[in-house]
Amino acid sequence: MTIDYRARISLIEQETARLAALAGDLSVPVPTCPGWTMDELVTHVGRLHRWTVHVLRERVQERIWPARIPLGLAEGGSVDAGWLVAGAAELLDTLRATDPELEVWTWGPDRRASWWPRRMLSEMVIHRADAELALGIDPVVPAEIAIDVIEDHLHNLPYASWVTRPLAELDVEGATIHLHATDAAGEWTITQGPAGRITWARGHDKGDAAVRGPVRDLLLLLYGRLSPDPLTVYGDRDLLNRWLTTAAL
Repeated sequence: MTIDYRARISLIEQETARLAALAGDLSVPVPTCPGWTMDELVTHVGRLHRWTVHVLRERVQERIWPARIPLGLAEGGSVDAGWLVAGAAELLDTLRATDPELEVWTWGPDRRASWWPRRMLSEMVIHRADAELALGIDPVVPAEIAIDVIEDHLHNLPYASWVTRPLAELDVEGATIHLHATDAAGEWTITQGPAGRITWARGHDKGDAAVRGPVRDLLLLLYGRLSPDPLTVYGDRDLLNRWLTTAAL
C-alpha cells in the first residue's frame, strides 16, 4: 500500500511530536550521528523544516542549501522542542496549502512539490530513531512506513552526488545487493552502476551479497544506523560492508 501525499503530511506531524518529546536534555550525545548531540540533531531537523518551507513558498527553481535559511531565532536564542514544533507547524501548513504538482527545485529526480513531504518524512523517521537510540529506546517503525522510507532512499540515491562520487571509487560496478524483509512483503535488489549511480528493483533475486531481517532493521541498515551483524547475511560480506558504509545518506 502506497502512502499518499496527505498521509505523509500527517505522519510528519506525528514524527515531529515524537522527536520533540525526546528533546529534553539537548546535551545528550547521538552516537548514530557522530559528533552530534541532541542539540545538533534538533537544529538539523528544524532547519530542514524551514528549508522546505522556503523552497515551496518561494517556488525555488535552483539549488539552495539548508545552511542559507535563517533559523528564526531571536538574538541569543537557542533551539529547543518548542522551536522544533513551531517550525514543523509552519511546514505542515505550507505542505497542506501547496499543489503537489507545483514545479519546484529538489535534489532528487522529481521536480514537483510532492517530492518534499516524502523526503521530509524519511528525515523525520530516521532522526526520531537517532534520538531514541541515543536514549536507549528501541525504535519502532511500522512496516508500511519503513518500506516507504527504504524506497525513497533508493529512489533518490542516484542523485546524491556526495554519495555517488565515493561509490564510484569502490570500483564495484555491476555488483548486486539483495535485501529481503522477513516480516513484511518487501524485497529489493540494488545494482551498482557506472559513475557511482545505482539502479534498483522490487522483487526476489540473488545478489552478490544478500541480507535478510525485519524491514525496520533493513531501513536502519541502509541509513548506516545498524550493523549487518545481527542480521542474516549471505555472499560477499566485505562488499556489503564497504557499500553500506559509503552509501548511507
